[in-house]
Amino acid sequence: MRYLLDVNALIAAIWKDHVDHAKADSWVADKDLATCPLSELGFLRVSTQPKAIGATMRDARRLLDDFLTKHATEFIPADLPALQSKPARSQEVTDHYLAELAARKGFKLATLDCNIVHAAVEVIQ
Repeated sequence: MRYLLDVNALIAAIWKDHVDHAKADSWVADKDLATCPLSELGFLRVSTQPKAIGATMRDARRLLDDFLTKHATEFIPADLPALQSKPARSQEVTDHYLAELAARKGFKLATLDCNIVHAAVEVIQ
């Protein structure tokens, strides 16, 4: 099984001081991983946000690149038209899009968010 990484999964797996780093790092170790533009951009946005992690863009990009290389992560296009994803509320737009994108590719969406209701979601335990 291949897993499309959610933004929160990428953040936890990459940032060693994240509360869920050990869990995420252990989980990704033996998995076949993928990212897409949304998950990579989300990682960069949160990582460089002063009220979140506050990293420099250079450091965040380097860490993301190192992670992707180390794990031989596949990059997939975000080629699902937005209107083919059917979130019920505004808070579900990105999560549901990523889950539906994963499902269309035959993947699972790997996430730490246990509140995403979609058959393609696998919560990292």
